[in-house]
Amino acid sequence: MSLPADRFTTERIITLRRWTPHLFSFRTTRDPAFRFVPGQFARLGLQKEDGSIVWRAYSMVSAPYDEHLEFYSIVVPDGEFTSRLARLAEGDEIFVEKMNYGFLTTDRFESGRDLWLLATGTGLAPFISILHDRSTWTDYERIVLVHSVRTAAELAYRDEIARLVDHPLVGDVVHKLHYVPVVTRERVAGALSARITTLIESGELERTVGFPLDHERSRIMLCGNPQMVDDGRKLLNRLGYKLSRRAAPAQLVVENMW
Repeated sequence: MSLPADRFTTERIITLRRWTPHLFSFRTTRDPAFRFVPGQFARLGLQKEDGSIVWRAYSMVSAPYDEHLEFYSIVVPDGEFTSRLARLAEGDEIFVEKMNYGFLTTDRFESGRDLWLLATGTGLAPFISILHDRSTWTDYERIVLVHSVRTAAELAYRDEIARLVDHPLVGDVVHKLHYVPVVTRERVAGALSARITTLIESGELERTVGFPLDHERSRIMLCGNPQMVDDGRKLLNRLGYKLSRRAAPAQLVVENMW
């Protein structure tokens, strides 16, 4: 897809952090005019050898008030975009489309007292942004963040989540958060070990956090690989949770990261 030059800005990589050989996050400069709602994504572009630009969607990890943009990425072997992205260094250029996208935002819900954020892999990204928004904490009495990965090394942002207690905007309400790490391919102390859908079906997730999913109280967001999102949506639909739309607010919103 080609875009006119006035549809995007040229930004620079500020910092890179490599979590594992196939997972990394990076920060870029941010055009002052770029706006987004926590949970939304941007389209990032990289120039190819022939001068054309390849574009991919990435959720913002950063908060709307940060002066930078932050993104979290997996390296897809031989991927047209991520293989180029993984070779970037601090100071290199990346394009950011001026438009924001996506509906994985808490304003899709009405009422509700418990917010359940269910993620696999890099699907964690928009939830970190949502957790940096003060209104998330004032709108809900309890927040559950579930992050499912294959190995313990992939539990990215775990330290950042722990440091929310010192965050100047949300530190006083972080006691509302129930963080549930899930590691499926190795045993890790303090982590659950089954697929998210299995944890819901068995009731283990509810037992872990100490309170149930509830149609009146619970508002649920799913983000991650398509299989989890599709399976999770179908399971929750069977349990009576409906997709939330602008014209018909309900209990569930979903986003695919691939």
